[in-house]
Amino acid sequence: MIWRLEAMTQSGVEGTVLGTLVMPYCSGIGNVIFAFVVAKRGGPGADVLTNSLVNNVTNLTLLLGGVAMFWGMDLVPAEKPKRRKSKTRRAKERDAEPRLNRLSLLLTLTAALFFTGALWALSRDGTLDFSDGLVLVGLFLFWQCFHVYEVLKKNVRENKSFTWMLPMDLVVLAVGAYGVYISTEWLVDWVSNSHSGFINATYLGWLSGWLMVLPNALLAFYYAWRANPEVVYSSQVGDGHISIPLCIGIFALQHPVVVPASFQTGLCLLLGAIAVHFLFVALLGRLPRLVGSVLAAAYAVFLYTGLPR
Repeated sequence: MIWRLEAMTQSGVEGTVLGTLVMPYCSGIGNVIFAFVVAKRGGPGADVLTNSLVNNVTNLTLLLGGVAMFWGMDLVPAEKPKRRKSKTRRAKERDAEPRLNRLSLLLTLTAALFFTGALWALSRDGTLDFSDGLVLVGLFLFWQCFHVYEVLKKNVRENKSFTWMLPMDLVVLAVGAYGVYISTEWLVDWVSNSHSGFINATYLGWLSGWLMVLPNALLAFYYAWRANPEVVYSSQVGDGHISIPLCIGIFALQHPVVVPASFQTGLCLLLGAIAVHFLFVALLGRLPRLVGSVLAAAYAVFLYTGLPR
């Protein structure tokens, strides 16, 4: 997946666009397939809610906090001493790129706040029905149309076009998605039929959520090592848009969902984490290492209060 994503950065899809439009589908495809598999088998919607919540909270607290502690998350590099020679237009555009990425990330975080808030409002009555599912999926599709427009607009301005390899890249990713479908269906069967130890149907939502965070962690650590914090940030936040609202909306379109009592508390924690990221990105342009450690500690609290005993 990283191999083809790296190739796509040279074909008109790059920066925060790569993180918000392409990578979430690659890393979040497991969550989408999990929602389909559980719905097809008539499983409890609470597992899908837990899967989505665990996925988002882990991304925004443990993963981003861990990356900030080890590699740093500085979205605005230190300014270089100014030279007397006037800059070319291309140099000015390069200098403006970090600021544009920062604005794009703030917009993505705002969308995450909006989506999570919408889910909180729709789930207050204790159920999510077909109409709620339509609203959630519709919000997601509108957001993706906006990103497609941004990609096309940027390519027109820079006189770029998608390469002939882009369809081939998508075919490779589709083959991988089918493999994820087969393995997810097998894993759901295995865990659902297990009734002893920690790996059993009681913890299906938690176990699947952790498993599907692994691709996110791989991408986050890889791009942090590559010194691309804007891709790390936008990919984790963008992956959250796959889980909330898309995955929950997909399940609600097929079966009514009874919302667990603890779900509202988890949503409030998620809203708090998103607000923290928005605050530090807007004011400082980075996530300090100390704040990263606080977010990682908050994840431990989430585990302690949320795991069923």
